[in-house]
Amino acid sequence: MSSMGGVIASIEQQWARVCGRMREEVGEGAFKSWLRPVVVVDLDGGEVRIAAPTRFMRDWVAAHYADRIRNLWHSENPDIHSVDVIVVPDRLAARPAAAKPAATAPASRAESPAPTHERPPESAAEFGAVLDQRFTFDNFVVGKPNELAHAAARRVAEANSVTFNPLFLYGGVGLGKTHLMHAIAWHIRVKHPERRVLYMSAEKFMYQFIRALRFKDTMTFKEMFRSVDVLMIDDVQFISGKDSTQEEFFHTFNALVDQNRQVVISADKSPSDLEGMEERLRSRLGWGLVADIHPTTYELRLGILHAKAETARVEIPAKVMEFLAHKITSNVRELEGALNRITAHAELVHRPITLESTQELLHDLLRASDRRVTIDEIQKRVAEHYNIKVADMHSARRARTVARPRQVAMYLSKQLTPRSLPEIGRKFGGRDHTTVMHAVRRIEELCSEDRSFAEDVELLRRMLQV
Repeated sequence: MSSMGGVIASIEQQWARVCGRMREEVGEGAFKSWLRPVVVVDLDGGEVRIAAPTRFMRDWVAAHYADRIRNLWHSENPDIHSVDVIVVPDRLAARPAAAKPAATAPASRAESPAPTHERPPESAAEFGAVLDQRFTFDNFVVGKPNELAHAAARRVAEANSVTFNPLFLYGGVGLGKTHLMHAIAWHIRVKHPERRVLYMSAEKFMYQFIRALRFKDTMTFKEMFRSVDVLMIDDVQFISGKDSTQEEFFHTFNALVDQNRQVVISADKSPSDLEGMEERLRSRLGWGLVADIHPTTYELRLGILHAKAETARVEIPAKVMEFLAHKITSNVRELEGALNRITAHAELVHRPITLESTQELLHDLLRASDRRVTIDEIQKRVAEHYNIKVADMHSARRARTVARPRQVAMYLSKQLTPRSLPEIGRKFGGRDHTTVMHAVRRIEELCSEDRSFAEDVELLRRMLQV
């Protein structure tokens, strides 16, 4: 008996030294969260068994630290060739190390057969959503509409401490909220693997909470969410009107913020505009940094198209890119879908990508965004295209850099609106109808003489066309 006591003491001394090395390697925060609660149970041959108090902690230690623990322990004691992580609830952890608990759950061995009915998940992987490998910071195109949200997401992902809590991202469908959420999670997992990140949709949070209630296993649910370093909930508006889920989310949120753990939330509206959400929860959600993602601009859409085409390694004519960026303005998903459609069509039928084929192929998308064109819209679009001010359309300036775009706008007004020549002239600074007639003839001549100029005018016409 005294001999066994000496062996146990030796094992515990070795474990203490291994823990000291692990503390140096992973840092105080990760050590306190994951390894301090773990105790040595026994030595069986060359296998050491260590016990974590919960299944969640067992899974994490087995996945992230077991191999390193085995190597360190082998350097302490060459007879040790494996480390097995098991689950022993807190009330059993005080049992003597030589005693072998009858009911343990090894991480690397088959567990007792589960009941035939569905049970709540037992690991973080089962709780969280799968991250999309395409959604990284490297693949996110930054422009004025999203620069604040992008900068804030970067700060959260790279910071060693919590600077604002929560980070609340909001904006319309398909503008990049989910992309930024995934990018944060990927960055932390790659750069700081010791940090526990849990990402999921608000619907999944609600679903798991309901299942935990059904199986009377709310303690596992609470432990799962409140023991992470970074909690990320996407589309939080989906728990609006769900009182019990909001109650649990509120307490989870408070517990994490009180422990200085990072929370990242996304929604389609700002916290103050979330209907069906308790006032105290809306107030808490607005505590940190609220960053909105505005609808895309033409420049940002064009940048996104170029980035997508480069990633896909496909050649898209510049005129087609400009056409798509002008015409598909609703959201980035629709823009990417349009690009995928025209590239797939070109590959499958072996035809070049042109403005004509693009317009024909995307007729349904384009029809949805079509509206009756006005002279004001023509002036605005042409001015934007030629990088002049809309006011130049009405001015008396005669410099070619201004006069030529003005003539193009007059020509398109004649082609695309039912307005008479005098009416068009009045919209261009009170000019005479003969001035409009001259502009129309001049543009027609230039189109017949200069192919590049003709393509430019055709591009503008297609952008504006009903």
